[in-house]
Order: sequence, then C-alpha cells, then structure tokens
Amino acid sequence: MKFRYELRAPTVVRMDPSLVAALSGLGLGLSLIVAIGSQNAFVLRQGLRRERVGLVVAVCVVSDAVLIAAGVAGAGAVVQDRPGLLTAVRIAGAAFLAGYGVLAARRAVRPGALTPADESAPASVAATLATVLALTWLNPHVYLDTVVLLGSIAHSHPGQQWWFASGAVAGSTLWFTALGHGAALLRPLFAAPRAWRVLDGVIALVMWALAASLVVAAA
Repeated sequence: MKFRYELRAPTVVRMDPSLVAALSGLGLGLSLIVAIGSQNAFVLRQGLRRERVGLVVAVCVVSDAVLIAAGVAGAGAVVQDRPGLLTAVRIAGAAFLAGYGVLAARRAVRPGALTPADESAPASVAATLATVLALTWLNPHVYLDTVVLLGSIAHSHPGQQWWFASGAVAGSTLWFTALGHGAALLRPLFAAPRAWRVLDGVIALVMWALAASLVVAAA
C-alpha cells in the first residue's frame, strides 16, 4: 500500500477591510481615551456620587462622536493650518482647568465638602452640563488627539474611514459607560470622608498639571 502526500499552501484567512478599519478605530480610540485626564476624572467623580451619570456619559460620547466625525471629514487639516486658534483654545482651557483644580482642592481641605453624595446637595443639571461641556470642548488635547490624529489615521484605510470612525466611537461609548456606571462598584471604598479627600486632591493635581502643560504649549 502506497501513501501519497500532497503539500498544500496554508489557507490564508482574510478579514473584511471594513472590520479591520473598525477594529483599528476601536483600539486607537481606547488607547487615546483611557488615560488620567480632566474629563475622565469628572466622569469618575460623578459616577462615584451617582450624580447625573447618564447625562455626563451621554455628553462625553456625543461630543467624541462629533469630534471624530469632524476629523474624518477633514477638520483636522483646518486646525493644523490655524495655530492661532489652537493657542487661544489652550489658554482658555488652561484657565478653566486651573479654576476647576481650585474647586477640587477646596473640597479636599474642607471637611464639609467631603460627605457622600447621599448627604450633600447635587449640582444642578445646568451646572453639571456646563462643566462637562467645558471639560470636553475647552481641552486642546481633544482636538489634537480626536480630530487631528484620529482623522489622519482614518484616511490610512481608504474607502473604510467611516468604519474606522465607527470603531473609535464604539470605544468611546464603551469607556465612558464603563467608567461612569462602573464607578458605583468603588462606592464602599469612598464611604469614608478621607477617600473623597484623596480623590479630590488627585483631581486638583491633575487639573493643575494639565493647565500648566497648556500654558507651556501656548508660550
């Protein structure tokens, strides 16, 4: 009995280009957004306090979607061609972040501001909305990362750039939803006023560090 062997070329699995673009957008979007920053710090604090979480998450997700779409549509080139506009945004963002850092520092040093959410009056809808919008739209890094960088890389997937954008938006949605609503799992840790003091102290330092970096970049 003779055995016959045939050598066959290995089967190459080719992924759909639109899926590749969407997964690339998802990965890059998450890598840019999952970092300590002013927006994430605010979402985390709102989630811990169970205060307007749905509103805050929705504003962050919709804002990211608009910025990502603008970048893919070509707004990134406009931002790059107008350095004066970016400088003005940097200065405005630095002023806002420095002020928000002062408020966080006051909460950290004043015992009366350290009570859990159930015992303190929540901020109004208007105040919460204004804060999250300012933290999102007055942050120059949003324009550099979301509009310029994501918009540029999206076009490395010719014909599939909107799939890339959809992946990036999905990453933003997953992250902010998990951060805002998942923060409730940490509430037992924040039952003590000292934990709130540490959190607000860290938030103040993050805000001031970001403000300083914006001032240096604008100089």
